[in-house]
Amino acid sequence: MIKKQRGFTLIELMIVVAIIAILAAVALPNYQKYVKSSKRADAQGALMGLAQAMERHYTQRGSYFGAAKDGDDDGAPGIFPSQSPLDGNNKSYDLTMDVSDAGDTYELFATPINGGTQENDGQLRLSSSGERGWDRDNDGEYADNELCWSNSCN
Repeated sequence: MIKKQRGFTLIELMIVVAIIAILAAVALPNYQKYVKSSKRADAQGALMGLAQAMERHYTQRGSYFGAAKDGDDDGAPGIFPSQSPLDGNNKSYDLTMDVSDAGDTYELFATPINGGTQENDGQLRLSSSGERGWDRDNDGEYADNELCWSNSCN
């Protein structure tokens, strides 16, 4: 009596590999888009935390002056971490500030780190008046409305 061999043919195996490749080709870009928007949301949260630190600084000193590193009025913050995400090692954004000459207003920025995954994602901005903006194209023009911190900004 001859035993029938069991197993997969090469064609069946190639079909399975092709299906896996198609699924990966569809899923990977969606995953990368999700990771990018999640890192942007983390930078937005860091800007909100920095704004709270700025308000505490103003309450204690009566001015926003001296909130940056080395007591400066612009550049990296000295009263808050200078990169986002705040915890972890894979930093995606540099946090900076610009205090007005009078010391009564500020603008906070989250700028993608060169060479990082967010490099071409554009700069986020938050002002002392609560205005939010996202310069998606890195052209110096911010879309100034609440939706522009999300992907639904036109």
